[in-house]
Amino acid sequence: MSLKRVAYLCICLLLLASCSVTKFVPENEYLLNDVNIISNTNPEMAKKAHSYVRQQPNAKWFSLVKLPLYTYSLSGKDSTVWVNRFLQKIGEPPVIYSPKLAEQTRANIEQMLRNEGYLHATVDLEREYGKKHRLNAIYYLHERERYTISSFALETQDSALAKVLAEEADASLLRPGMPFSVDKLEAERKRITTMLKDRGYYRFQKDYITFVADTAQHSTKVNVKMYIALFRQGANKTPVNHKIYKFNNISFVSDAGLRLSDNALTSCDSLNYSGYNILYNNKMFLRPKKMVNNTFIEPGGVYSQSKVDRTYNSFAQLSALRYTTLRMVEHPDTSLLDCYIMFERSKRRSVSFDLEGTNTAGDFGVASSVTFSDKNLFKGSELLSLRVFGAYEAISGLSGYSGDRYFEYGAELSLRLFGGLFSDLTPINRNLLTSSTLFSIKYNSQERPEFERRLLSGAWSYIWSKSPQSMSKVDLLDVNYIYVPWISETFKKEYLDNISSRNSILKYNYENLLITKLGYSYSYSSANIRDRKQKPVIFSVRTNVESSGNILRVANALFGGHTNADGQYKFLDIAYAQYVKGDFDFTTYMNFDERNSLVFHIGLGVAYPYGNSRILPFEKRYFSGGANSMRGWSVRGLGPGRYRSSDSNINFINQSGDIKFDCNLEFRSHLFWKLHSALFVDAGNIWTLREYKEQPGGQFDIKSFHKEIAFSYGLGLRFELDLFVFRLDGAMKAVNPAFSGKEKYPLIAPDFGRDFTLHFAIGYPF
Repeated sequence: MSLKRVAYLCICLLLLASCSVTKFVPENEYLLNDVNIISNTNPEMAKKAHSYVRQQPNAKWFSLVKLPLYTYSLSGKDSTVWVNRFLQKIGEPPVIYSPKLAEQTRANIEQMLRNEGYLHATVDLEREYGKKHRLNAIYYLHERERYTISSFALETQDSALAKVLAEEADASLLRPGMPFSVDKLEAERKRITTMLKDRGYYRFQKDYITFVADTAQHSTKVNVKMYIALFRQGANKTPVNHKIYKFNNISFVSDAGLRLSDNALTSCDSLNYSGYNILYNNKMFLRPKKMVNNTFIEPGGVYSQSKVDRTYNSFAQLSALRYTTLRMVEHPDTSLLDCYIMFERSKRRSVSFDLEGTNTAGDFGVASSVTFSDKNLFKGSELLSLRVFGAYEAISGLSGYSGDRYFEYGAELSLRLFGGLFSDLTPINRNLLTSSTLFSIKYNSQERPEFERRLLSGAWSYIWSKSPQSMSKVDLLDVNYIYVPWISETFKKEYLDNISSRNSILKYNYENLLITKLGYSYSYSSANIRDRKQKPVIFSVRTNVESSGNILRVANALFGGHTNADGQYKFLDIAYAQYVKGDFDFTTYMNFDERNSLVFHIGLGVAYPYGNSRILPFEKRYFSGGANSMRGWSVRGLGPGRYRSSDSNINFINQSGDIKFDCNLEFRSHLFWKLHSALFVDAGNIWTLREYKEQPGGQFDIKSFHKEIAFSYGLGLRFELDLFVFRLDGAMKAVNPAFSGKEKYPLIAPDFGRDFTLHFAIGYPF
């Protein structure tokens, strides 16, 4: 069946379904077709009111087509037929308009407006009836005048509490002259409750705080009074002042078999370490010092909710633990607390895998990796990880070589120590939420018909975070040794030794090289990107700066050193690279509803070789194309600039650069079940900072680079499981800067065999 016939059939099915969506709507009832909220004076309030709608219409695919409803409508009413059951399972039944829910929505929006200070606001509901049992619900907002706070006062019989609040008066969220808002009153309750809990008021709850708002006749001013009640143990007890609590004993319960019973522990072994009690059965699986270092509360200290939360978060970072619970037990008739920090170990060892595939113009490629992890190597939650990886790619168009395959394989061993710079050997920084030290060793081997290349690297990094959303990393030492043991005679003769075709980029990257890197990276995410019920707009940022060779260059300047034939200084008789590199990556997620979201991503990178290097090392150069970049091109298949590949034997070297720009826009939509889809547009390219004769048209020019930005578009499918996201993206080139004239714009006259690329991968591209 031709592609046109398939498209025609799909259109017919959608039209048929759209005509029959109301066949499941009962008589005298209506399909909720749309919900609109209109405000002629305050569009922001209308936008906010959408979150108060109690009944939403059927979901739209890409916010355009109600595909789940149409899928459901293709089924028949006979549920004994498996096809009908299947279509109804993957589809969505019609949403029947509910007058009760509509009235609740109207009342909720009206109350929301009054909570925002529009005390005389009203909301009207209008029902717009359409053809074939369809109905639109329209809510009209009438805000009227907004009230403001005229004065704010506090009243309480607890003098000690009043003194504390007076000290924190400048931090109050309520000010005379500001718009009256119930949300602001609630935020002030939470602020005061949090502040008092951090000052030892363990039993204080926000319910002790109440507000009275008094409005004057013929005025839009509100006088606000805040009342804080005394503590009451029970309904028949006499109210008393709130107490400040202190910790008495703090105990670690390090075995899942131990449980609190009647506020006491069952019989077990015990150990006292630095004033903390450690309770366990038989033997401990965590070292005592590791437990104490991750605890921010101490015996004799004043209760603090923020320190309790930090203790929770600190233990949650330890890979050896499955979960952690802090239980407080009060001493009767005192202000003393016993705290039991109870945790259970996680599964110590695990195995995971990753897979990626691509098929471009008949050339098939696949990459895979297997990772083994040990989460508690030395009983200090040390994370040992061993990753073994391999890749295969068919290479077409090679002539004069003995093979037509590309193989890559290797292994990476890493050890992550949670705590100070050397884990327990150095003091932990109590101002940090978490910190760890990472050591790693990596070996990589590349075997092509033209050459064999080896990479051996070792790194020492320090990682820390000040909040759950951010993370920083310093590469204190990162050494990479590149070794080229074999080069094909054909390759040497045609590209390296032949004076007429000698390629300086090739020659530099087929010599032994030492890279000594220092770097810093930072990442921040405003929320959990996978949770669509979070904020409607969230974002993430990643930055990285690194340099190489400067320390060795200073050593050469001070103590002298030998140079090779190309004038490069050497260390241990190996030339070393010298460069500086910076990367910036930004992604924002705009969630329209639980099914549809828009994702925008931009990535920038610049690397500058200098001093001992005229050319950037191959491992540090930028490439474009592939499943996570410009999806209209194969991996390393685009650029630099308007450079057009003329020799497939060395494309993997020549199609690289010093500057990278990626810009992606992706509309993601949930289809049904675990199947999701995406419409995307990609734009970007790479460039070189210097002009190389081997890459004509590849140099970056501020005046003309915009003419060399490539574009592609496509459709993707994602199969979301609990642990993996399997992704299939099909993309077409739209603008190809490597060509001129009509060929530059495949969007107008696409060639499927030349311009289409299919990518298979695990995980989202960004």
